[in-house]
Amino acid sequence: MRRPVVLAFVAALLLVDQRAGLTQSSVPADLDAYVGRVLQTFNVPGLSLAIVRNGETVLARGYGVRRLGEPARVDEHTLFGIGSNTKVFTALALGLLVEDGKFAWDTPVITYLPWFRLSNPYVTQEITVRDLLVHRSGLGLGAGDLLIFPETTYTRNEVVRRLTNVPLATSFRSSYAYDNVLYLVAAEVIETVSGQSWEEFVRSRILRRIGMEDTTVRHGDALTRDNVAATHAEVDGKLRLVRRFNDDKVNAAGGINSSAQDMAKWLNVIASGGKLPDGSRLISERTFRDLTTPVTIMPIGGGRPAEVAALSPQFRAYALGLVVEEYRGHKVFLHTGGLPGYLSKVFWMPDVGLGVAVLTNQESGAAFDALVYQVVDHVLGIQSDWADAFRRARDRTRAATAGVAAKAAAARAGTKPSLDLKGYGGTYTDAWYGDITIEEAGGGLVMRFSKTPSLVGDLQHWQNDTFIVRWRDRELRADAYVTFALNPDGTIDQAKMRAVSPETDFSFDFQDLLLKRR
Repeated sequence: MRRPVVLAFVAALLLVDQRAGLTQSSVPADLDAYVGRVLQTFNVPGLSLAIVRNGETVLARGYGVRRLGEPARVDEHTLFGIGSNTKVFTALALGLLVEDGKFAWDTPVITYLPWFRLSNPYVTQEITVRDLLVHRSGLGLGAGDLLIFPETTYTRNEVVRRLTNVPLATSFRSSYAYDNVLYLVAAEVIETVSGQSWEEFVRSRILRRIGMEDTTVRHGDALTRDNVAATHAEVDGKLRLVRRFNDDKVNAAGGINSSAQDMAKWLNVIASGGKLPDGSRLISERTFRDLTTPVTIMPIGGGRPAEVAALSPQFRAYALGLVVEEYRGHKVFLHTGGLPGYLSKVFWMPDVGLGVAVLTNQESGAAFDALVYQVVDHVLGIQSDWADAFRRARDRTRAATAGVAAKAAAARAGTKPSLDLKGYGGTYTDAWYGDITIEEAGGGLVMRFSKTPSLVGDLQHWQNDTFIVRWRDRELRADAYVTFALNPDGTIDQAKMRAVSPETDFSFDFQDLLLKRR
């Protein structure tokens, strides 16, 4: 009879012991120097950092410069693209519409968009609004992203309608594979049931209520503001300015621009379970539970370099626009975001009341992770040096990538193509992307994606009937193999593509194309 009491007492002791190491200070004493080291180590011109603790903003500050080679400093109001950290705003917008009685999470999408189709009729009938947010539709990793990235001339509605031809990689709801395109479907649902665009709904129902005065909802808004971080990346081993992504049809998947000041406000709202500073609620407790309840189990994997193996969680799952996982025995919520020249991370640990957001103007995930986990470990009372750990992990990864390239070059056979160059020319069509042309010009072959102005490249022979397309826009960092298959009579039957480097962004889903020659 007394066993439950004893167990409760032991549990209480364990809880006290677990929390005994927590520090009162939420900011390491050497934080500014540490941030400076992160900027230098990972070649990042500037970043914004927000830290909140127990409902209070501890820090909202900018570091470094907005633009390489110029003196203007990043401050607490400097805007950065937050990329896929936008996704939880889309999920929250849907949650507000559920509260309004406009629809239910588990109602099929075709109830609201009767014209919507995926390639499998069963999935079309069964996929729900909730399914749009949790990466379990059966689409492969990044499937369909070439419809939206790099910028295409398709409209959002055209992208959604073309999903009917994107093949599914797995059975429905059987596994996790991150996608962007279904968040565009979510935007179509929001517009249909609310009568407002995704942009106006998020601005009026979320940002204004929280008081996020700096924050904008369109990729293109960054072009109209003064205090905006420029976009940078390492191209061919050298840090340089890169072109900002500017395609507003993708706003619901990654269009928000925000600042340290506003991300602190956002963190305080979500870390409090949806409460606004005046005590009222942005969303109900039930909606907050819906947003943060795990739906799709995510693979943990074992691919992290040894230097950062401590970050491998014991569990990992995707909720509605959020990742739920474990860090050092604590449940955490997080998401990352990436755009050309911008990376971000938002993280909060409910049981210690801590939230951290990092926005950077360079494509270094190591930089935001080195900052986030340094702050978290400080609060947990753990000594660490994540900047050094991630530096060593980065160097290891670079060496491995160079090894892949060397191995491919060593295996290359000294062969010639089967056909004269003219024989490979023509118009090729993929069922979901559309037309791609290959034409002879200047003694070589040129490939052009009809709906993607930046995807123009020169084909260089690799071996047999495989070429490598070298994109003229070197900022893309996405050169790809193009392999032709011949008919028995020696004419071209089809072509397939695959990224050359393992570091190519997964949104270049060349591997999903099946190019049939017309």
